[in-house]
Amino acid sequence: MSRKSRRAWTWFYRSLFLRDRPLTVKLLVYSAMLVVIPLVIVGLISYQKSSEVLREEASLSNEQIIEQVKLHIEYYIRDFEIDSIRMQNHPSMQQFLRMTSEQEVRDSGIREPMMQLLKDTAYSRSDISRIMLIMENQTVLDTSMDKNVTPALQLIEEPWFASVPSNSDIMLIIRPPSERYELEDVPVLSIVKRLVSPNTLEPVATLIMEVNFKRIQEIAERVTIGRTGYLSILDPNGRYIYSPEYADIGHLAAWDQLDYILQQESGSYQALTGDKPFYTFSRSTYLNWRLVTTIPEHELTHGTQYIRQTIWWTVAATLVIAYLIGIGFATSIVRPVRALQYFMKRVKEGDFQARVDIESKDEIGQLTNDFNKMVEKLQILLDEIYYSQLREKDLQLRQKETELKVLQSQVNPHFLMNALETVRGMALEKDMTDISVLVASLARLLRYNLNHAGATSSVQQEIHICEMYLRIQQYRFEEKLSYEFQIPHWAENQLIAKFALQPLVENCVIHGIETSDRQVHITISAKKLDEQQFVIEIQDTGMGIPAERLRALQLDLLQKDMVAAVSQIGIVNVHRRIAYLFGEAYGLELESRAGTGTTVSLKLPIGLGLREGA
Repeated sequence: MSRKSRRAWTWFYRSLFLRDRPLTVKLLVYSAMLVVIPLVIVGLISYQKSSEVLREEASLSNEQIIEQVKLHIEYYIRDFEIDSIRMQNHPSMQQFLRMTSEQEVRDSGIREPMMQLLKDTAYSRSDISRIMLIMENQTVLDTSMDKNVTPALQLIEEPWFASVPSNSDIMLIIRPPSERYELEDVPVLSIVKRLVSPNTLEPVATLIMEVNFKRIQEIAERVTIGRTGYLSILDPNGRYIYSPEYADIGHLAAWDQLDYILQQESGSYQALTGDKPFYTFSRSTYLNWRLVTTIPEHELTHGTQYIRQTIWWTVAATLVIAYLIGIGFATSIVRPVRALQYFMKRVKEGDFQARVDIESKDEIGQLTNDFNKMVEKLQILLDEIYYSQLREKDLQLRQKETELKVLQSQVNPHFLMNALETVRGMALEKDMTDISVLVASLARLLRYNLNHAGATSSVQQEIHICEMYLRIQQYRFEEKLSYEFQIPHWAENQLIAKFALQPLVENCVIHGIETSDRQVHITISAKKLDEQQFVIEIQDTGMGIPAERLRALQLDLLQKDMVAAVSQIGIVNVHRRIAYLFGEAYGLELESRAGTGTTVSLKLPIGLGLREGA
């Protein structure tokens, strides 16, 4: 987990559990949460369930109402269908349907009996306002003599006329009040039926019975849907057959789920726009109408609003009671804690004579008793510490005197460097170039150790120190020692632990040359492992490391620190310093075979890879 994530988690934890707030605030807040959260959850669940139950009950009740209205209207329309069948089977109608021209109608004298048949049927029921019979040859029989109604032949031109079924089934048409012709300023319900010729069995006439719309209106208005709900009737195209608003009759219903209603036989849904009314609908198979009940949302949710108000008042009352109890409970806990806090401050300021009164035997009382005992022990310990500190101060003074004498006896390193420079100058005066170079290298090596502060240096500086060291050793071993550097330009400015290479090169000289009679070659190289890390390799052609000793070295690098190492302290030192500075993923690796040489690999990061604070 990153530092930023830990900081965010710490802030969340302290905020959630009120770590920095007084104990009184915590008790009041948590007591309120224990009351409010369960009540709110229960209230929300109750509100949701009650809303669902009310919708289901409203849907079931409205379905029953729709079925009753649907049966009533169907029976009402069937009576008119029976009248149309009675007229169709009348002898005069059968004779009339066999005629093929207007001239034949005039010559037969059938018009008067036919008009009488239509009028008798119309007069037999008060809700039939008009009956028309339109022959294919344009012969028209019309019981209405009113000039203000739509002429029969004009009905043929209306779009619905062509869709009348030819199989003698009835078709119901609602025609809103016309702008030109008016019938008592109300819509017209037309029952339309095709009549066939007894001779050819082909449709030859259309019977239209116009029924007073007020009867349909009375049936619909008798329905009670709650307090403000209402019933609507739609035709197969979604146009109003009946609506409480006269202006809507004959127009398309502006509902967001109209297509859904027209595709389903029955069902219910709640709108998502406007006042969000609740609709219940069912289709009449006989009429092919859809009866729809509408209940406003506020009426549907009136009961749930009462439940919601009850829940909120219960929460408020319970919260007040909880706060009153919580305040008393918090006082009984906080008061002794504050008293204990006050005496702790006195002890912090050095007053060890103070004692807290124990008022109870609960956890706080036990804590107070333990505090009093602790103060007593602190007083005894302070007295003992006072005398021990006096003795310690006396020992420290004597130790300082000893350290001062040791420092005075030490050789000043700057004096040693100046002495080396003097020797170098004397060698140059006597033309002893080799001695001069040797002393100069030794002086530079010492100066680098004294003047270069910090835990890291560049690879270039470390290589330079190795070169100085090898130059000194070459004077000692001459042709027995040879060396080379293969350091790319990109590696020169990379960071490495200070004095990381020189101890490793020294091991090559000590264990590779001093113990061998043959010539030893040392190679120091650098290469990239990938874009984030590189390796420096120190190879020698010395005697190598025996297998048992190599395992001990590798074990020291993996498991032990510099103090516990039983093998080469210098190698473990370098490995631990690199791991500390750059991370546990970096450090030394050893490869060797007895008699063939040794390879030491230093794995390092590319770029600035120091640990924070190193």
